[in-house]
Amino acid sequence: MLKELKIKNLALIEELHLIMEHGLIVLTGETGAGKSIVLQAIALLSGRRSSSSWVRTGAGQAEVEALFALPDTSPLRRELTAMGLEDGRELLIKRILSSSGKSRFYVNGSLATARLITKISEYLLSVASQHDHQQLLNSASHLDFIDLAGELWPLRERVAALYEQWSAASRELAELRQKEMEKEQRRDFLSYQEKEIREAAVEPGEDETLANERRRLKSADDLRRLGRRCFGLLNSADDALTKVRKDVVGMAELDGEITKLAEGLTEQSYIIGDYLVELRDYLDHLPDDAGHLEELSARIDLLQQLKRKYGLTLEEVIAYGGKARAELESLDALDERVRELEEVTARLHDELLKEAEELSGRRREAGRQMAEAIVDELRDLSFAQAEFEVVFHDMGAEPKLSRNGLDRLEFMFSANPGEPLKSLAKVVSGGELSRLMLAMRCILAQKDMVETVIFDEVDAGIGGKAAEAVAGKIAELARHHQVLCITHLPQIAAGAGTHFVVEKKTVNGRTNTSISRLRAAERAGELARMLAGESVSTQTLAFADELLRQARNTVGEKIS
Repeated sequence: MLKELKIKNLALIEELHLIMEHGLIVLTGETGAGKSIVLQAIALLSGRRSSSSWVRTGAGQAEVEALFALPDTSPLRRELTAMGLEDGRELLIKRILSSSGKSRFYVNGSLATARLITKISEYLLSVASQHDHQQLLNSASHLDFIDLAGELWPLRERVAALYEQWSAASRELAELRQKEMEKEQRRDFLSYQEKEIREAAVEPGEDETLANERRRLKSADDLRRLGRRCFGLLNSADDALTKVRKDVVGMAELDGEITKLAEGLTEQSYIIGDYLVELRDYLDHLPDDAGHLEELSARIDLLQQLKRKYGLTLEEVIAYGGKARAELESLDALDERVRELEEVTARLHDELLKEAEELSGRRREAGRQMAEAIVDELRDLSFAQAEFEVVFHDMGAEPKLSRNGLDRLEFMFSANPGEPLKSLAKVVSGGELSRLMLAMRCILAQKDMVETVIFDEVDAGIGGKAAEAVAGKIAELARHHQVLCITHLPQIAAGAGTHFVVEKKTVNGRTNTSISRLRAAERAGELARMLAGESVSTQTLAFADELLRQARNTVGEKIS
Protein backbone atom coordinates (compact mmCIF):
# COMPACT_ATOMS: atom_id res chain seq x y z
CA MET A 1 0.00 0.00 0.00
CA LEU A 2 1.18 3.51 -0.82
CA LYS A 3 1.66 5.34 2.48
CA GLU A 4 3.43 8.56 1.52
CA LEU A 5 4.21 10.41 -1.68
CA LYS A 6 6.69 13.29 -1.89
CA ILE A 7 7.16 15.43 -4.99
CA LYS A 8 9.64 18.26 -5.44
CA ASN A 9 10.11 20.53 -8.48
CA LEU A 10 8.08 18.36 -10.85
CA ALA A 11 6.25 20.33 -13.55
CA LEU A 12 4.05 22.87 -11.71
CA ILE A 13 4.55 21.32 -8.26
CA GLU A 14 7.24 23.02 -6.20
CA GLU A 15 6.93 20.78 -3.15
CA LEU A 16 4.31 18.31 -2.03
CA HIS A 17 3.91 15.68 0.67
CA LEU A 18 0.80 13.45 0.67
CA ILE A 19 -0.15 10.96 3.38
CA MET A 20 -2.20 8.09 1.95
CA GLU A 21 -4.56 5.70 3.69
CA HIS A 22 -6.33 2.48 2.81
CA GLY A 23 -9.59 2.58 0.89
CA LEU A 24 -10.67 5.08 -1.73
CA ILE A 25 -8.57 8.21 -2.24
CA VAL A 26 -9.76 10.78 -4.78
CA LEU A 27 -8.10 13.77 -6.39
CA THR A 28 -10.43 16.41 -7.78
CA GLY A 29 -9.98 19.90 -9.16
CA GLU A 30 -10.51 22.07 -12.17
CA THR A 31 -9.38 20.83 -15.57
CA GLY A 32 -5.74 21.81 -16.06
CA ALA A 33 -5.08 22.24 -12.34
CA GLY A 34 -2.39 19.56 -12.43
CA LYS A 35 -4.08 16.37 -11.22
CA SER A 36 -2.20 14.35 -13.85
CA ILE A 37 1.14 15.43 -12.34
CA VAL A 38 0.52 13.05 -9.44
CA LEU A 39 -0.02 10.21 -11.88
CA GLN A 40 3.08 11.34 -13.75
CA ALA A 41 5.07 11.18 -10.51
CA ILE A 42 3.88 7.64 -9.82
CA ALA A 43 4.73 6.66 -13.40
CA LEU A 44 8.27 7.97 -12.81
CA LEU A 45 8.53 5.71 -9.76
CA SER A 46 7.43 2.78 -11.91
CA GLY A 47 10.46 3.11 -14.19
CA ARG A 48 8.68 4.88 -17.04
CA ARG A 49 10.67 7.07 -19.43
CA SER A 50 11.13 10.66 -18.38
CA SER A 51 11.83 14.01 -19.97
CA SER A 52 14.00 16.88 -18.76
CA SER A 53 11.06 19.18 -19.58
CA TRP A 54 9.27 17.73 -16.53
CA VAL A 55 11.75 19.45 -14.20
CA ARG A 56 10.26 22.66 -12.88
CA THR A 57 11.64 25.73 -14.64
CA GLY A 58 14.60 27.15 -12.74
CA ALA A 59 15.27 23.94 -10.76
CA GLY A 60 18.29 21.73 -11.28
CA GLN A 61 16.42 18.50 -10.61
CA ALA A 62 13.06 16.99 -9.72
CA GLU A 63 12.56 14.42 -6.96
CA VAL A 64 9.79 11.88 -6.47
CA GLU A 65 9.72 9.60 -3.44
CA ALA A 66 7.17 7.02 -2.27
CA LEU A 67 6.91 4.88 0.84
CA PHE A 68 5.04 1.58 0.53
CA ALA A 69 3.87 -0.74 3.29
CA LEU A 70 4.40 -4.43 2.53
CA PRO A 71 2.09 -6.96 4.22
CA ASP A 72 3.49 -10.27 5.39
CA THR A 73 1.73 -12.03 2.50
CA SER A 74 3.28 -9.82 -0.20
CA PRO A 75 5.29 -11.90 -2.73
CA LEU A 76 7.47 -8.83 -3.22
CA ARG A 77 9.15 -9.51 0.12
CA ARG A 78 10.47 -12.82 -1.23
CA GLU A 79 11.50 -11.13 -4.47
CA LEU A 80 13.41 -8.43 -2.58
CA THR A 81 15.32 -11.11 -0.70
CA ALA A 82 16.14 -12.85 -4.00
CA MET A 83 17.32 -9.53 -5.43
CA GLY A 84 19.67 -9.03 -2.51
CA LEU A 85 17.63 -6.13 -1.10
CA GLU A 86 16.47 -5.72 2.46
CA ASP A 87 13.20 -7.51 3.18
CA GLY A 88 11.15 -5.36 5.53
CA ARG A 89 7.63 -4.15 6.15
CA GLU A 90 8.30 -0.91 4.27
CA LEU A 91 9.82 -0.09 0.91
CA LEU A 92 11.14 3.34 -0.09
CA ILE A 93 11.53 4.15 -3.78
CA LYS A 94 13.07 7.42 -4.94
CA ARG A 95 13.82 8.88 -8.35
CA ILE A 96 15.86 11.98 -9.11
CA LEU A 97 15.46 13.52 -12.55
CA SER A 98 18.02 16.14 -13.54
CA SER A 99 17.38 19.03 -15.92
CA SER A 100 19.94 17.40 -18.25
CA GLY A 101 17.59 14.41 -18.64
CA LYS A 102 19.55 11.90 -16.54
CA SER A 103 17.79 9.81 -13.90
CA ARG A 104 18.85 8.01 -10.74
CA PHE A 105 16.78 5.41 -8.89
CA TYR A 106 17.05 4.39 -5.25
CA VAL A 107 15.47 1.48 -3.38
CA ASN A 108 15.70 1.72 0.40
CA GLY A 109 18.53 4.21 -0.06
CA SER A 110 20.57 2.06 -2.47
CA LEU A 111 21.09 2.84 -6.15
CA ALA A 112 18.94 0.72 -8.47
CA THR A 113 18.37 0.23 -12.20
CA ALA A 114 15.25 1.18 -14.16
CA ARG A 115 14.70 -2.50 -14.96
CA LEU A 116 14.72 -3.40 -11.27
CA ILE A 117 12.32 -0.56 -10.45
CA THR A 118 9.96 -1.69 -13.22
CA LYS A 119 9.95 -5.24 -11.86
CA ILE A 120 9.32 -4.08 -8.30
CA SER A 121 6.50 -1.72 -9.32
CA GLU A 122 4.59 -4.61 -10.89
CA TYR A 123 4.02 -5.88 -7.34
CA LEU A 124 3.00 -2.46 -6.01
CA LEU A 125 0.78 -0.63 -8.49
CA SER A 126 -1.84 -1.22 -11.14
CA VAL A 127 -2.60 1.87 -13.23
CA ALA A 128 -5.72 2.22 -15.38
CA SER A 129 -5.63 5.34 -17.52
CA GLN A 130 -7.49 6.62 -20.55
CA HIS A 131 -4.73 5.09 -22.64
CA ASP A 132 -6.00 1.66 -21.55
CA HIS A 133 -9.33 2.46 -23.23
CA GLN A 134 -7.52 2.46 -26.56
CA GLN A 135 -5.98 -0.90 -25.71
CA LEU A 136 -9.48 -2.31 -25.39
CA LEU A 137 -10.24 -1.08 -28.91
CA ASN A 138 -7.09 -2.72 -30.27
CA SER A 139 -7.69 -6.43 -30.81
CA ALA A 140 -3.92 -7.03 -30.83
CA SER A 141 -3.85 -6.27 -27.10
CA HIS A 142 -6.78 -8.53 -26.20
CA LEU A 143 -4.44 -11.49 -25.75
CA ASP A 144 -2.71 -9.52 -23.00
CA PHE A 145 -5.96 -9.09 -21.08
CA ILE A 146 -6.80 -12.79 -21.39
CA ASP A 147 -3.35 -13.89 -20.24
CA LEU A 148 -3.46 -11.49 -17.29
CA ALA A 149 -6.93 -12.58 -16.25
CA GLY A 150 -6.08 -16.26 -16.66
CA GLU A 151 -2.69 -15.90 -14.94
CA LEU A 152 -1.11 -17.36 -18.08
CA TRP A 153 1.96 -15.11 -18.39
CA PRO A 154 4.47 -17.77 -17.18
CA LEU A 155 3.21 -20.20 -19.84
CA ARG A 156 3.16 -17.44 -22.46
CA GLU A 157 6.77 -16.56 -21.64
CA ARG A 158 7.77 -20.22 -22.04
CA VAL A 159 6.09 -20.23 -25.45
CA ALA A 160 7.89 -17.02 -26.39
CA ALA A 161 11.26 -18.45 -25.31
CA LEU A 162 10.70 -21.65 -27.31
CA TYR A 163 9.58 -19.61 -30.32
CA GLU A 164 12.78 -17.57 -30.26
CA GLN A 165 14.89 -20.75 -30.08
CA TRP A 166 12.93 -22.39 -32.88
CA SER A 167 13.10 -19.25 -35.04
CA ALA A 168 16.86 -18.94 -34.57
CA ALA A 169 17.42 -22.60 -35.43
CA SER A 170 15.10 -22.31 -38.46
CA ARG A 171 16.96 -19.25 -39.76
CA GLU A 172 20.31 -21.00 -39.41
CA LEU A 173 18.93 -24.11 -41.14
CA ALA A 174 17.62 -22.01 -44.05
CA GLU A 175 21.01 -20.33 -44.42
CA LEU A 176 22.81 -23.68 -44.38
CA ARG A 177 20.43 -25.15 -46.94
CA GLN A 178 21.11 -22.17 -49.19
CA LYS A 179 24.82 -22.76 -48.71
CA GLU A 180 24.31 -26.43 -49.50
CA MET A 181 22.75 -25.49 -52.84
CA GLU A 182 25.81 -23.37 -53.63
CA LYS A 183 28.22 -25.75 -51.93
CA GLU A 184 29.89 -27.37 -54.95
CA GLN A 185 30.36 -24.10 -56.76
CA ARG A 186 31.77 -22.57 -53.60
CA ARG A 187 33.97 -25.60 -52.96
CA ASP A 188 35.53 -25.36 -56.43
CA PHE A 189 36.17 -21.66 -55.99
CA LEU A 190 37.69 -22.03 -52.52
CA SER A 191 39.77 -25.04 -53.57
CA TYR A 192 41.29 -23.07 -56.44
CA GLN A 193 42.12 -20.13 -54.15
CA GLU A 194 43.55 -22.30 -51.37
CA LYS A 195 45.64 -24.31 -53.82
CA GLU A 196 46.99 -21.18 -55.51
CA ILE A 197 48.13 -19.72 -52.19
CA ARG A 198 49.43 -23.04 -50.83
CA GLU A 199 51.46 -23.91 -53.93
CA ALA A 200 52.97 -20.41 -53.99
CA ALA A 201 54.53 -21.24 -50.59
CA VAL A 202 54.40 -17.60 -49.58
CA GLU A 203 56.63 -16.45 -46.72
CA PRO A 204 55.93 -13.30 -44.67
CA GLY A 205 58.12 -10.38 -45.87
CA GLU A 206 59.34 -12.35 -48.88
CA ASP A 207 58.30 -9.63 -51.33
CA GLU A 208 60.54 -7.04 -49.69
CA THR A 209 63.51 -9.44 -49.57
CA LEU A 210 63.12 -10.33 -53.24
CA ALA A 211 62.70 -6.68 -54.26
CA ASN A 212 66.01 -5.87 -52.54
CA GLU A 213 67.75 -8.80 -54.23
CA ARG A 214 66.42 -7.85 -57.66
CA ARG A 215 67.53 -4.27 -57.17
CA ARG A 216 71.09 -5.51 -56.31
CA LEU A 217 71.17 -7.84 -59.30
CA LYS A 218 70.15 -5.08 -61.70
CA SER A 219 72.92 -2.88 -60.30
CA ALA A 220 75.63 -5.60 -60.34
CA ASP A 221 77.76 -3.97 -63.12
CA ASP A 222 77.81 -0.58 -61.41
CA LEU A 223 78.49 -2.19 -58.05
CA ARG A 224 81.37 -4.19 -59.54
CA ARG A 225 82.91 -1.14 -61.25
CA LEU A 226 82.69 1.04 -58.17
CA GLY A 227 83.84 -1.76 -55.91
CA ARG A 228 86.94 -2.50 -57.99
CA ARG A 229 87.94 1.15 -57.99
CA CYS A 230 87.47 1.31 -54.22
CA PHE A 231 89.50 -1.90 -53.86
CA GLY A 232 92.37 -0.50 -55.93
CA LEU A 233 92.56 2.71 -53.93
CA LEU A 234 92.33 0.92 -50.60
CA ASN A 235 94.94 -1.63 -51.72
CA SER A 236 97.37 1.22 -52.54
CA ALA A 237 96.60 2.81 -49.19
CA ASP A 238 97.22 -0.53 -47.50
CA ASP A 239 100.68 -0.79 -49.02
CA ALA A 240 101.47 2.71 -47.81
CA LEU A 241 100.04 1.99 -44.37
CA THR A 242 102.19 -1.16 -44.10
CA LYS A 243 105.31 0.97 -44.55
CA VAL A 244 103.97 3.60 -42.13
CA ARG A 245 103.30 0.86 -39.57
CA LYS A 246 106.86 -0.46 -39.76
CA ASP A 247 108.37 3.02 -39.49
CA VAL A 248 106.23 4.19 -36.58
CA VAL A 249 106.95 0.99 -34.68
CA GLY A 250 110.66 1.72 -35.12
CA MET A 251 110.11 5.29 -33.88
CA ALA A 252 108.30 3.97 -30.80
CA GLU A 253 111.27 1.78 -30.02
CA LEU A 254 113.47 4.88 -30.06
CA ASP A 255 111.03 7.18 -28.25
CA GLY A 256 108.37 5.80 -25.90
CA GLU A 257 106.46 9.07 -26.10
CA ILE A 258 104.79 7.97 -29.36
CA THR A 259 103.97 4.40 -28.32
CA LYS A 260 100.26 5.18 -28.16
CA LEU A 261 100.34 6.78 -31.61
CA ALA A 262 102.19 3.79 -33.00
CA GLU A 263 99.62 1.41 -31.57
CA GLY A 264 96.72 3.44 -33.07
CA LEU A 265 98.25 3.57 -36.54
CA THR A 266 99.09 -0.10 -36.37
CA GLU A 267 95.48 -0.97 -35.43
CA GLN A 268 94.02 1.17 -38.24
CA SER A 269 96.33 -0.40 -40.80
CA TYR A 270 95.08 -3.84 -39.84
CA ILE A 271 91.42 -2.62 -40.01
CA ILE A 272 92.04 -1.36 -43.57
CA GLY A 273 93.39 -4.77 -44.37
CA ASP A 274 90.22 -6.39 -43.04
CA TYR A 275 88.08 -4.01 -45.13
CA LEU A 276 90.04 -5.05 -48.22
CA VAL A 277 89.26 -8.71 -47.51
CA GLU A 278 85.51 -7.95 -47.03
CA LEU A 279 85.37 -5.85 -50.19
CA ARG A 280 87.12 -8.59 -52.21
CA ASP A 281 84.63 -11.17 -50.90
CA TYR A 282 81.73 -8.87 -51.79
CA LEU A 283 83.05 -8.43 -55.34
CA ASP A 284 83.65 -12.17 -55.70
CA HIS A 285 80.04 -12.93 -54.75
CA LEU A 286 78.25 -10.25 -56.75
CA PRO A 287 75.62 -12.03 -58.89
CA ASP A 288 76.14 -12.06 -62.60
CA ASP A 289 73.24 -14.22 -63.72
CA ALA A 290 70.59 -12.80 -66.09
CA GLY A 291 68.54 -16.00 -65.68
CA HIS A 292 68.31 -15.52 -61.93
CA LEU A 293 67.12 -11.95 -62.49
CA GLU A 294 64.27 -13.29 -64.63
CA GLU A 295 63.37 -15.80 -61.88
CA LEU A 296 63.30 -13.05 -59.29
CA SER A 297 61.10 -10.86 -61.45
CA ALA A 298 58.70 -13.73 -62.11
CA ARG A 299 58.45 -14.52 -58.39
CA ILE A 300 57.84 -10.89 -57.50
CA ASP A 301 55.14 -10.65 -60.18
CA LEU A 302 53.45 -13.75 -58.73
CA LEU A 303 53.46 -12.29 -55.22
CA GLN A 304 52.04 -9.00 -56.50
CA GLN A 305 49.28 -10.88 -58.28
CA LEU A 306 48.40 -12.76 -55.07
CA LYS A 307 48.30 -9.49 -53.13
CA ARG A 308 45.96 -7.96 -55.68
CA LYS A 309 43.59 -10.89 -55.26
CA TYR A 310 43.79 -11.77 -51.58
CA GLY A 311 45.22 -8.95 -49.50
CA LEU A 312 47.37 -5.85 -49.31
CA THR A 313 50.25 -7.72 -47.65
CA LEU A 314 51.64 -11.24 -47.85
CA GLU A 315 50.50 -11.76 -44.25
CA GLU A 316 46.92 -11.07 -45.38
CA VAL A 317 47.37 -13.45 -48.33
CA ILE A 318 48.51 -16.22 -45.97
CA ALA A 319 45.56 -15.49 -43.64
CA TYR A 320 43.15 -15.65 -46.58
CA GLY A 321 44.48 -19.06 -47.46
CA GLY A 322 43.86 -20.19 -43.87
CA LYS A 323 40.27 -18.95 -44.00
CA ALA A 324 39.70 -20.73 -47.31
CA ARG A 325 40.95 -24.00 -45.77
CA ALA A 326 38.70 -23.50 -42.74
CA GLU A 327 35.64 -22.85 -44.91
CA LEU A 328 36.41 -25.91 -47.01
CA GLU A 329 36.47 -27.96 -43.84
CA SER A 330 33.14 -26.41 -42.76
CA LEU A 331 31.66 -27.28 -46.16
CA ASP A 332 32.73 -30.85 -45.60
CA ALA A 333 30.84 -30.78 -42.27
CA LEU A 334 27.83 -28.95 -43.75
CA ASP A 335 25.76 -32.03 -44.45
CA GLU A 336 26.17 -33.22 -40.88
CA ARG A 337 25.25 -29.81 -39.47
CA VAL A 338 22.16 -29.65 -41.69
CA ARG A 339 21.04 -33.04 -40.37
CA GLU A 340 21.64 -31.90 -36.79
CA LEU A 341 19.69 -28.68 -37.27
CA GLU A 342 16.81 -30.51 -38.94
CA GLU A 343 16.50 -32.65 -35.82
CA VAL A 344 16.81 -29.64 -33.51
CA THR A 345 14.20 -27.55 -35.34
CA ALA A 346 11.79 -30.48 -35.51
CA ARG A 347 12.17 -31.11 -31.77
CA LEU A 348 11.77 -27.42 -30.91
CA HIS A 349 8.73 -27.14 -33.19
CA ASP A 350 7.09 -30.10 -31.48
CA GLU A 351 7.80 -28.63 -28.04
CA LEU A 352 6.60 -25.20 -29.13
CA LEU A 353 3.42 -26.57 -30.68
CA LYS A 354 2.68 -28.61 -27.56
CA GLU A 355 3.13 -25.61 -25.26
CA ALA A 356 1.21 -23.31 -27.64
CA GLU A 357 -1.70 -25.76 -27.83
CA GLU A 358 -1.79 -25.97 -24.04
CA LEU A 359 -1.73 -22.17 -23.84
CA SER A 360 -4.50 -21.97 -26.44
CA GLY A 361 -6.69 -24.40 -24.51
CA ARG A 362 -6.18 -22.55 -21.25
CA ARG A 363 -6.84 -19.25 -22.99
CA ARG A 364 -10.21 -20.46 -24.23
CA GLU A 365 -11.20 -21.47 -20.71
CA ALA A 366 -9.85 -18.18 -19.32
CA GLY A 367 -11.74 -16.30 -22.05
CA ARG A 368 -14.98 -18.05 -21.15
CA GLN A 369 -14.53 -17.30 -17.45
CA MET A 370 -13.52 -13.71 -18.10
CA ALA A 371 -16.52 -13.10 -20.35
CA GLU A 372 -18.85 -14.39 -17.63
CA ALA A 373 -17.11 -12.27 -15.01
CA ILE A 374 -17.29 -9.14 -17.18
CA VAL A 375 -21.00 -9.65 -17.79
CA ASP A 376 -21.50 -9.88 -14.01
CA GLU A 377 -19.43 -6.74 -13.48
CA LEU A 378 -21.35 -4.91 -16.22
CA ARG A 379 -24.65 -5.70 -14.51
CA ASP A 380 -23.33 -3.83 -11.50
CA LEU A 381 -22.45 -0.96 -13.85
CA SER A 382 -26.00 -0.48 -15.24
CA PHE A 383 -25.57 -2.81 -18.20
CA ALA A 384 -28.36 -5.13 -17.16
CA GLN A 385 -28.61 -6.98 -20.47
CA ALA A 386 -25.18 -6.41 -21.97
CA GLU A 387 -23.41 -9.29 -23.67
CA PHE A 388 -19.67 -9.85 -23.90
CA GLU A 389 -17.81 -12.68 -25.58
CA VAL A 390 -14.22 -13.59 -26.34
CA VAL A 391 -14.15 -14.87 -29.92
CA PHE A 392 -11.20 -16.96 -31.09
CA HIS A 393 -10.60 -16.74 -34.83
CA ASP A 394 -10.21 -19.91 -36.85
CA MET A 395 -6.53 -20.40 -37.57
CA GLY A 396 -7.06 -22.90 -40.39
CA ALA A 397 -5.65 -26.38 -40.90
CA GLU A 398 -2.08 -25.19 -40.43
CA PRO A 399 -2.11 -22.48 -37.74
CA LYS A 400 0.73 -20.00 -37.79
CA LEU A 401 2.93 -19.98 -34.73
CA SER A 402 4.15 -16.72 -33.21
CA ARG A 403 5.96 -15.75 -30.02
CA ASN A 404 2.46 -15.26 -28.49
CA GLY A 405 1.31 -18.74 -29.45
CA LEU A 406 -1.35 -19.82 -31.91
CA ASP A 407 -4.28 -17.57 -31.14
CA ARG A 408 -5.93 -14.51 -32.61
CA LEU A 409 -8.92 -13.36 -30.64
CA GLU A 410 -11.24 -10.40 -30.32
CA PHE A 411 -13.58 -8.99 -27.72
CA MET A 412 -17.19 -8.74 -28.90
CA PHE A 413 -19.82 -6.61 -27.18
CA SER A 414 -23.48 -5.69 -27.30
CA ALA A 415 -24.89 -3.12 -24.88
CA ASN A 416 -28.55 -3.59 -25.81
CA PRO A 417 -30.79 -6.66 -26.08
CA GLY A 418 -31.52 -7.79 -29.60
CA GLU A 419 -28.38 -6.19 -30.96
CA PRO A 420 -25.80 -8.60 -32.40
CA LEU A 421 -22.37 -8.89 -30.85
CA LYS A 422 -19.84 -6.75 -32.69
CA SER A 423 -16.21 -5.79 -32.33
CA LEU A 424 -15.68 -3.30 -29.51
CA ALA A 425 -14.25 -0.69 -31.86
CA LYS A 426 -17.50 -0.68 -33.86
CA VAL A 427 -20.11 -0.45 -31.13
CA VAL A 428 -18.95 1.18 -27.89
CA SER A 429 -19.40 4.80 -26.92
CA GLY A 430 -17.00 6.65 -24.64
CA GLY A 431 -19.12 6.00 -21.54
CA GLU A 432 -19.57 2.34 -22.39
CA LEU A 433 -15.86 1.96 -22.94
CA SER A 434 -15.11 3.55 -19.54
CA ARG A 435 -17.37 1.06 -17.80
CA LEU A 436 -15.93 -1.84 -19.75
CA MET A 437 -12.45 -0.74 -18.74
CA LEU A 438 -13.51 -0.49 -15.11
CA ALA A 439 -15.06 -3.95 -15.25
CA MET A 440 -11.87 -5.32 -16.77
CA ARG A 441 -9.70 -3.64 -14.14
CA CYS A 442 -11.88 -4.95 -11.32
CA ILE A 443 -11.39 -8.49 -12.63
CA LEU A 444 -7.65 -8.03 -13.09
CA ALA A 445 -7.33 -6.48 -9.63
CA GLN A 446 -8.60 -9.72 -8.16
CA LYS A 447 -5.79 -11.53 -9.99
CA ASP A 448 -3.07 -8.98 -9.26
CA MET A 449 -1.08 -9.23 -6.07
CA VAL A 450 -0.91 -5.44 -5.92
CA GLU A 451 -2.66 -3.51 -3.16
CA THR A 452 -2.83 -0.13 -4.89
CA VAL A 453 -5.02 0.44 -7.96
CA ILE A 454 -4.93 3.81 -9.70
CA PHE A 455 -7.70 5.12 -11.97
CA ASP A 456 -6.96 8.14 -14.14
CA GLU A 457 -10.32 9.57 -15.22
CA VAL A 458 -11.77 6.22 -16.23
CA ASP A 459 -15.15 7.87 -15.64
CA ALA A 460 -14.86 9.87 -18.87
CA GLY A 461 -18.10 10.19 -20.83
CA ILE A 462 -20.51 8.90 -18.19
CA GLY A 463 -23.07 10.48 -15.89
CA GLY A 464 -26.44 9.93 -14.24
CA LYS A 465 -27.29 6.38 -13.23
CA ALA A 466 -24.14 5.04 -14.90
CA ALA A 467 -22.04 7.42 -12.79
CA GLU A 468 -23.66 6.07 -9.62
CA ALA A 469 -22.98 2.51 -10.74
CA VAL A 470 -19.32 3.30 -11.49
CA ALA A 471 -18.98 4.99 -8.11
CA GLY A 472 -20.42 1.94 -6.41
CA LYS A 473 -18.07 -0.40 -8.25
CA ILE A 474 -15.00 1.68 -7.37
CA ALA A 475 -16.15 1.83 -3.73
CA GLU A 476 -16.55 -1.96 -3.77
CA LEU A 477 -13.02 -2.39 -5.11
CA ALA A 478 -11.73 -0.02 -2.42
CA ARG A 479 -12.96 -2.37 0.31
CA HIS A 480 -10.06 -4.73 -0.37
CA HIS A 481 -7.63 -2.46 -2.27
CA GLN A 482 -6.18 0.98 -1.86
CA VAL A 483 -7.73 2.87 -4.79
CA LEU A 484 -6.38 6.22 -5.94
CA CYS A 485 -8.82 7.86 -8.36
CA ILE A 486 -8.49 11.07 -10.38
CA THR A 487 -12.09 11.93 -11.15
CA HIS A 488 -14.55 14.58 -12.30
CA LEU A 489 -17.59 12.69 -10.98
CA PRO A 490 -19.01 13.86 -7.63
CA GLN A 491 -20.65 10.44 -7.18
CA ILE A 492 -17.19 8.83 -7.05
CA ALA A 493 -15.65 11.60 -4.95
CA ALA A 494 -18.44 11.32 -2.38
CA GLY A 495 -17.43 7.75 -1.53
CA ALA A 496 -13.80 8.57 -0.79
CA GLY A 497 -12.24 7.98 2.59
CA THR A 498 -9.59 10.57 1.69
CA HIS A 499 -10.32 13.53 -0.57
CA PHE A 500 -7.57 15.73 -2.00
CA VAL A 501 -8.30 18.84 -4.03
CA VAL A 502 -5.84 20.07 -6.64
CA GLU A 503 -5.52 23.81 -7.26
CA LYS A 504 -3.37 25.92 -9.53
CA LYS A 505 -2.32 29.36 -8.27
CA THR A 506 -0.06 32.16 -9.48
CA VAL A 507 2.16 33.77 -6.85
CA ASN A 508 4.78 36.40 -7.70
CA GLY A 509 4.46 35.62 -11.36
CA ARG A 510 5.03 31.83 -10.89
CA THR A 511 2.37 29.16 -11.40
CA ASN A 512 2.24 26.48 -8.75
CA THR A 513 0.05 23.42 -8.30
CA SER A 514 -0.88 22.60 -4.71
CA ILE A 515 -2.78 19.64 -3.29
CA SER A 516 -4.57 19.76 0.04
CA ARG A 517 -6.67 17.29 1.96
CA LEU A 518 -10.22 18.38 2.55
CA ARG A 519 -11.75 18.29 6.00
CA ALA A 520 -15.22 16.82 6.36
CA ALA A 521 -16.84 20.24 6.47
CA GLU A 522 -15.14 21.26 3.21
CA ARG A 523 -16.16 18.29 1.14
CA ALA A 524 -19.72 19.34 0.33
CA GLY A 525 -18.42 22.57 -1.17
CA GLU A 526 -16.02 20.73 -3.50
CA LEU A 527 -18.75 18.27 -4.56
CA ALA A 528 -21.06 21.22 -5.25
CA ARG A 529 -18.37 22.80 -7.44
CA MET A 530 -18.04 19.53 -9.34
CA LEU A 531 -21.79 19.49 -9.84
CA ALA A 532 -22.38 23.12 -10.82
CA GLY A 533 -19.04 24.77 -11.43
CA GLU A 534 -19.00 28.36 -10.18
CA SER A 535 -22.81 28.55 -9.97
CA VAL A 536 -23.19 26.79 -6.62
CA SER A 537 -26.62 27.18 -5.05
CA THR A 538 -28.20 26.03 -1.80
CA GLN A 539 -29.89 23.26 -3.76
CA THR A 540 -26.52 22.15 -5.16
CA LEU A 541 -25.01 22.11 -1.65
CA ALA A 542 -27.98 20.13 -0.39
CA PHE A 543 -27.50 17.58 -3.17
CA ALA A 544 -23.80 17.37 -2.33
CA ASP A 545 -24.65 16.72 1.33
CA GLU A 546 -27.05 14.01 0.21
CA LEU A 547 -24.36 12.36 -1.90
CA LEU A 548 -22.04 12.28 1.12
CA ARG A 549 -24.79 10.87 3.34
CA GLN A 550 -25.62 8.13 0.84
CA ALA A 551 -21.94 7.30 0.46
CA ARG A 552 -21.51 6.98 4.23
CA ASN A 553 -24.47 4.64 4.41
CA THR A 554 -23.17 2.57 1.47
CA VAL A 555 -19.58 2.33 2.65
CA GLY A 556 -20.65 1.75 6.24
CA GLU A 557 -17.92 3.90 7.76
CA LYS A 558 -17.23 7.54 8.41
CA ILE A 559 -15.95 9.36 5.36
CA SER A 560 -13.78 12.35 6.14
